[in-house]
Amino acid sequence: MFPALETELKQETLPDPYEDFMYHHLQYYGYFKGPTCLPSTVRRQIEAVSRDSLMLRSPLKSRQLLHDKFGEVKPCLQEPRDLFAFFSSSGPLQAPRWPIECEVIKESLCHIEWVPPQPEYFYQPTGNEKLPEIVGEEKGTVVYQLDSVPTEGSYFTSARVGGKRGIIRELAVTLQGPEDNTLLFESRFESGNLQKAVRVDTYEYELTLRTDLYTNKHTQWFYFRVQNTRKDVTYRFTIVNLLKPKSLYTIGMKPLMYSQLDADTHNIGWRREGKEIRYFKNNTEDGQQTFYCLTWTIQFPHDQDTCFFAHFYPYTYTDLQCYLLSVANNPVQSQFCKLRTLCRSLAGNTVYLLTITNPSRTPQEAAAKKAVVLSARVHPGESNGSWIMKGFLDFILSNSPDAQLLRDIFIFKVVPMLNPDGVIVGNYRCSLAGRDLNRHYKTILKESFPCIWYTRNMIKRLLQEREVLLYCDFHGHSRKNNIFLYGCNSNDRKYWLHERIFPLMLSKNAPDKFSFQSCNFKVQKCKEGTGRVVMWRMGILNSYTMESTFGGSTLGNKRDTHFTTEDLKSLGYHVCDTLLDFCDPDRTKFMQCLAELKELLQKEIYKKFNELGQDMDLEGSWSDISLSDIESSTSGSDSSLSDGLPVHLLNIAHEVNQKKKMHKKKKKKPLQTRKQRNEQYQKNNLMRELKLTEDILERAGFASTLQKQPTFFRNSENASSSTMRNEKPRLNELHGRDKGSSLDPSKMTSLILTKHKERMQTEKPGFTVSCSPKRSTNPSQEPVPDMKPSWSRNRFPATKRGRAAMTVYPSLHIYTYP
Repeated sequence: MFPALETELKQETLPDPYEDFMYHHLQYYGYFKGPTCLPSTVRRQIEAVSRDSLMLRSPLKSRQLLHDKFGEVKPCLQEPRDLFAFFSSSGPLQAPRWPIECEVIKESLCHIEWVPPQPEYFYQPTGNEKLPEIVGEEKGTVVYQLDSVPTEGSYFTSARVGGKRGIIRELAVTLQGPEDNTLLFESRFESGNLQKAVRVDTYEYELTLRTDLYTNKHTQWFYFRVQNTRKDVTYRFTIVNLLKPKSLYTIGMKPLMYSQLDADTHNIGWRREGKEIRYFKNNTEDGQQTFYCLTWTIQFPHDQDTCFFAHFYPYTYTDLQCYLLSVANNPVQSQFCKLRTLCRSLAGNTVYLLTITNPSRTPQEAAAKKAVVLSARVHPGESNGSWIMKGFLDFILSNSPDAQLLRDIFIFKVVPMLNPDGVIVGNYRCSLAGRDLNRHYKTILKESFPCIWYTRNMIKRLLQEREVLLYCDFHGHSRKNNIFLYGCNSNDRKYWLHERIFPLMLSKNAPDKFSFQSCNFKVQKCKEGTGRVVMWRMGILNSYTMESTFGGSTLGNKRDTHFTTEDLKSLGYHVCDTLLDFCDPDRTKFMQCLAELKELLQKEIYKKFNELGQDMDLEGSWSDISLSDIESSTSGSDSSLSDGLPVHLLNIAHEVNQKKKMHKKKKKKPLQTRKQRNEQYQKNNLMRELKLTEDILERAGFASTLQKQPTFFRNSENASSSTMRNEKPRLNELHGRDKGSSLDPSKMTSLILTKHKERMQTEKPGFTVSCSPKRSTNPSQEPVPDMKPSWSRNRFPATKRGRAAMTVYPSLHIYTYP
């Protein structure tokens, strides 16, 4: 084949293992066409001959091969790209994947961020608001309607970019001419939600929202577009199928409107609009569910404008990806913010995980960092959670000294969008499994609920590595104003009221937005599957759900005004600020808040007893009262009770449970850590030597002594058993006293034996008084807990192995550490 190289072929017979592997790998991907079993010297010369042909071949199928500065291929693989970054400044964003039942328009929507220059006050009812009659499509004209919307009874099967295959139909009516003033509706875009629009009068429309996919409920979030508007004309919109009996719309909340012409010409974004706002019960009989209606009137600012309406400021999956792209392309931020794929959703959309921390100088410094876990959008229609998350990320990724300090002392694990599928399709509470993910954090179905299964698993692994100081899941609330937290009452008296300190500090840092009075710490049975309760059960003391209103504030300078995106983003900053206060080495603030909490709780208890008509003296015992008994339930959720699993998942769950039980039966004991194995070995070795000592003493003639003194030994056995029970914790303390060093069992045994021998030399043989340890007869001589014993090595003279065995009392083998 290559005659000039035959000599070298004979000399070199064993190929290099690494080069052999690399050439196999390159040949598999089509980059090397020669034989793979040639010696390295031959390969180098073959490579020199064929390098030009390799470069002139058709374009490479992969970007994994590196090139030098002359453009030549190096047979070396670069690190897998998507382990370290998802975005490229030259590449497009990952297109959202939709269920195959969903039609999606090709237009991409983009809204500008804008903060109103003046406060947007709540709507003040006049009492003259009209209550429209709901007539339906029987007396009206359907101008927009989605077909084949998957509801309860069907379930998710597959997804693709762009959703449903085929030509996208025009669902809006066709205008008859320039004088036709019919509004053109559309919602088949990201996060959009509108199923039907019925024109019941010239400028009046009844709207039906689409339920969460694969369910027949959860209608709250709305986001749709209207075109062909007319200026200075009063339009009325009425949403006819809302499910909540109470709403913030009854106490002044207004819908949001966005004008495309205002955005293009005046740089004006989303703003609160609407008059004659009423929230009322729909008297139309459905036979199954009771519906409620929201109605409002509005005048559009321009003719022939494109306008949008929304329940709250939208924040889509594409918005998140654009933000993460800017972080990935920032040369400074990308150094301490690492993007990873936590998992893929049911539809195949990426669930992102951000790890934010400054690089540590030493492994010890890295291991000492505590963790903070934050997440948002488990409920896709609660977009306010994303705006708080954006404010947090803006601050923690900034060059502020406080942000740098937080990155120095913490590792932040952030899941900015837990339910991307729900966000994309415009759901309010559910994923494509048709269930509320925040009721299934205990799930065993990894394939059906991947987002929360992997989140819980990530936190479980994190807890094995380090302490998690705080967990917080950002939500939105539809019935209360302000921002507040739901937490979990600690059962440990050592940390009594500690879970309330962070919320109290946050209320002091953001007094015009955050309400401590609205916070609740009761753990209800129906909330056992929520993120905050599951993480609390896993050992995170400060585990919270942050609820931010869809409306606004009733506090301080912002009283009776709607929240803007800037208000929500500022709360993300206040979370960071409160973390610094909470972890301040100077515990003054911490102790002040704890004292204030005790005073507030005592007042609340007195108030509760007065309401019950009881007069009790709580002095000295009031802190023993269960905190759950004086708190109300956490209201506001329309999904407090879990719906259970969908029918098509019941058999799967049963099979998984059966496999889990079988696995548990066959499963061996889990592997222990090295420290645990060492401690167990020391204990076993100690007991073995003590047992051996007993056997030697018995064989030396101790058995005859046992027969002569039965009364004494009965007392000794009683004393021994009681001492053993009392000394077990002390033995554990002895082993756990110093983590850096372990006590040699042989030294411990010799120490015990020498102490026994000293007692034998000072006491007379045959002394029949009960030989219980001295500390049991004189409690005042007991050592202070956690105090290290000061044992003097020359206190007990060492005895030679060759000395004759002496009479030993049988109770002396009990652990008698000081």
